[in-house]
Amino acid sequence: MVAKMEFAEKARGLPKSPGVYLFRGRGGTILYVGKASSLRDRVRSYFQSPRHQSAKVRFLMREARDLETILTGTEEDALVLEDALVKKHHPRFNVRLRDDKRYPYLKITAEPFPRVLVVRRPASDGARYFGPFTSSRAMRRALKLAHKLFPIRTCNLPLGEKRYERPCLLYHIGRCSGPCAGLVTEEEYRRTVEAAALLFEGRVERVVEELALEMVRAAAEERFEHAARLRDSIRALERIRERQAVALPDPVDLDAVAVAVNEERGHGTVLIVRAGRLIGREGFALSLPGSASAEEALEEFLDQYYTRATAIPPEVLVPVPVAESGALAAYLAQRRGGRVRVGVPRSPERRAILEMAERNAALALKQAEKVGALPVEEEAVDELGEALGLAARPWRIEAFDISNLHGQEATGSMVVFVGGRPRRDAYRKFRVRISGKLDDYAMMGEVLRRRLRHGLAEIADPSISHGKFSDLPDLILVDGGKGQLGVAERVLAEVDLAGIEVAALAKREELIFVPDRPDPIRLPTDSSALNLLRRIRDEAHRFAITYHRALREKRTLGSLLDSVPGVGPKRRAALLARFGSLDGLRRASLEELLSVPGLPRATAELLYKALHV
Repeated sequence: MVAKMEFAEKARGLPKSPGVYLFRGRGGTILYVGKASSLRDRVRSYFQSPRHQSAKVRFLMREARDLETILTGTEEDALVLEDALVKKHHPRFNVRLRDDKRYPYLKITAEPFPRVLVVRRPASDGARYFGPFTSSRAMRRALKLAHKLFPIRTCNLPLGEKRYERPCLLYHIGRCSGPCAGLVTEEEYRRTVEAAALLFEGRVERVVEELALEMVRAAAEERFEHAARLRDSIRALERIRERQAVALPDPVDLDAVAVAVNEERGHGTVLIVRAGRLIGREGFALSLPGSASAEEALEEFLDQYYTRATAIPPEVLVPVPVAESGALAAYLAQRRGGRVRVGVPRSPERRAILEMAERNAALALKQAEKVGALPVEEEAVDELGEALGLAARPWRIEAFDISNLHGQEATGSMVVFVGGRPRRDAYRKFRVRISGKLDDYAMMGEVLRRRLRHGLAEIADPSISHGKFSDLPDLILVDGGKGQLGVAERVLAEVDLAGIEVAALAKREELIFVPDRPDPIRLPTDSSALNLLRRIRDEAHRFAITYHRALREKRTLGSLLDSVPGVGPKRRAALLARFGSLDGLRRASLEELLSVPGLPRATAELLYKALHV
């Protein structure tokens, strides 16, 4: 460790080059990571008179024992490196986005016939990303609307030169254009995907223009049914556009960014304006050192948000001048492919938008203080998606289990977890039709097949707005190992729903099996992802056992009542209505049996004897 004087001398010897600096405390712990367009000028500012420093800098310099710097080629590289180091080390004096992994993105895949997926983070894979979305509900509304308006495929069939004989039911109900069967050209499909991308960017006016041109083309080619669907889509989009508030008199694109802080909590808000209309708002909970000011929090929030954001506007409005705003502007210009201005607004209209962002940030922070910590269930969902290597976030998970006794009264259960929480109104029971043989694989296959076919049939029926099975899962979880996993894969392929993810959880060693991976996944015993899987698997088992016991008891009770002379269908119904179950009947006294209307003493005595043999 260097002494304080040597520490300051080291700062004076730094080059006037862009880079990243790290302050370390006792034991080499990283206390703070910062970026600079000029390392010498930026770091030397930390050694000026304490009365000119913020509270955060004063506290930092009391604990700092060493300084480390990393030179970068450009200011943009410094910003990206700073963000990566903050994510990796979580320095105590840095502002951080809380629960960073919970913010999802929409992804348009880089395929000849692209799909739209929900993913946890962008990757350098040639795909297009939109987000981050801080509201899962808003993101799913956008996705649902896109699938309703644009016939984009949802399956994960490997489409290339191969053609399939027939499209699935989604084609016949207008939810897919049938690229698997060669029913749409790549060019026509690409235009559909571009319209969906404009919708995700909030450019509803452009979408309407594109769809209007496509409608004219379809009508000229006498594809009147397609033209009518486009007309309906245009009307739906125009209703959305009417609900978007006009924020500016000119059709400009900009973001208005504000931060509110209170001790160690903060909230960053971004109001998104496109073509002069306010199309959305994103809000982020912040963790910050208790001594951080709103200005310091704003500077670091800007860096972290825009290294994650996928849409870069030509203007970013901020309430106060930001240190190193030139580095941020250069980085954003590189991302956008054009000039970006980061600064305080001059016009009254822009100031009004920024004031709205400040009010939203303050209100969100106040509400967060009342609510407290964010729920852990969504974190477990994200961790599960990452642990299993799933392409999309497993928001809706359906688990299936089979219960039987020597092949008798076999039952299947389906339990549903949405966002890591049980949705008991969506649970379903199946009475397995296969009988007389112990074949768990066949039974599981039957239950999965029936569930998925019910779902497809409901989606295909326009008279059913929302059926019992019409919400299809993001992930299917089966109880067992590779054999049960194989059954699930075959059923999904059979019903043309191979795009649904699937996993199997083995009971004894809690091993997880997923497709295209020879070895099972073993998660740490304290993993929240594993705990979520256990909860879902155990709930499916409990639900199946409960239903199986009810059927077995009903059969046993029916056999017993059938063996008692004088007990016919009417008296059996009366007994069940009075006592409910076999156990209830066994607990009943003779006098209680005699209280059942229409039951003679002789019959009651025979029944009592049969119950207590």
